[in-house]
Amino acid sequence: MTGCSGHVKDSHPAAKMAVFQENLVQESWIVKVVLTESGIHRGVVEAAHEAEYRTKRGSEHHLDGGIKVTLFDVNGNSTTTITAQKAVIQDNQDIEAMGSVIMTSNEGTVITTEYVNRSANDKMIRSDRAVTITTQEEVIRGESFESDQALKKYRIFRGSGEAFIKQ
Repeated sequence: MTGCSGHVKDSHPAAKMAVFQENLVQESWIVKVVLTESGIHRGVVEAAHEAEYRTKRGSEHHLDGGIKVTLFDVNGNSTTTITAQKAVIQDNQDIEAMGSVIMTSNEGTVITTEYVNRSANDKMIRSDRAVTITTQEEVIRGESFESDQALKKYRIFRGSGEAFIKQ
């Protein structure tokens, strides 16, 4: 690359190639995306900013500026809220959330981590990063986890924790 200040070495050729493989389709601010399955609301995603890209695999919606995802059960009831700094939604409605991720269930379970992936196929939420799960009875920490999207049934890997004993 050259410019007014002379020759500049491109230190990220892989990143530059990714830009050529992805084309910005549209950009929006103060966004609300509704996720549906057979006409049933399965989720609502809200963000300050969204950029939609065409990739070899289809479309990707890159959301940033703070995001909020509300997930619904098969009856249309809200079950879980996810907040994060940014997210990516794939065509198949898989959602990746990154940066200060906080998930809260209607029953009060709170899960914090830096990254999660919600699979639209099996409705599971997974992370391969350090995680803390807090309920009224316990605090559990681990290196990774998986959970149903209502945060009722979860598995934590390489876990440790504290239980609250009522006297």
